[in-house]
Amino acid sequence: MLLGTIVYAIINSVILILMSIGFNLTFGISGVSNFAYGALYILAAFVTWMLLYLVGLPYLVSALLSILFTAFVGALMYRFILMRVRGQVLSEVIATFGIGLAILEFFRYLGFVGVEYALPVFIDESFMIGNVYVDMQRILIVLSSAVLVFLLYLFVHHTSLGLAFRGIAQDERTALTFGMDSDWIATLSVSFGAGLAAIAATIIIPLGTITVSQGYDVLINALAVSIIGGLGSTGGVIVASLVVGFAQRFTDTYIGSHWTMIVSLVAILIVLVIKPSGLYGKQKELEERI
Repeated sequence: MLLGTIVYAIINSVILILMSIGFNLTFGISGVSNFAYGALYILAAFVTWMLLYLVGLPYLVSALLSILFTAFVGALMYRFILMRVRGQVLSEVIATFGIGLAILEFFRYLGFVGVEYALPVFIDESFMIGNVYVDMQRILIVLSSAVLVFLLYLFVHHTSLGLAFRGIAQDERTALTFGMDSDWIATLSVSFGAGLAAIAATIIIPLGTITVSQGYDVLINALAVSIIGGLGSTGGVIVASLVVGFAQRFTDTYIGSHWTMIVSLVAILIVLVIKPSGLYGKQKELEERI
């Protein structure tokens, strides 16, 4: 039982990395807290489902088109709404949360509820790790997450656009003097974040069904991991995902599944009290602000 708990805790941690990395990337580059993130995750899942079952496109094509569509929605969201309130933190939060709420409730209004809304697994096989059965979809999640994190590292450190992202994130005023367009970079960062949410959805959703309420769960998990790890820190996201992932799985196994989400919220509160900037955050601590 302990081995199974550890194996699935690792998988749960990787799932949290996939869920959170897009939210963290957007905030780290543009400073925008995208509270529509969970809704974009669900949007990608439903678009994939519609393209697959209503339009009849191949599964891989449906997934790729939904990722591109969700990234495009993210770009439109910034250009037409967020750009007008950028820098006003409360307005950004209200605007993005309102957009997310509208997307989720729109699907609920259309009747997209029920167990029939699900995506098939990519490979329907299982393997034994020790004496623990692990399906191929979860192994694919682990492999995809490792590849995605590696590709993001290469992109950010070894491409001109990635270096522009880092420049804006580190010092926007200085980056502007070098001719970088901060609004264009911010648009791309929100679009990239939405695309990463869509990638996570297309890989993770096949483990269950598509539900509107899942959008709120994804947002809470992304917030928990990003706040605990430190907003804007990729390394912090990985460490925090391991902490939260193990805590959730052990709570689910030994205490009860209804306590799982509470663990994430309690972890946020503890970190905010002890280290408000998060484990690897660069925001000013309380004693530096007063």
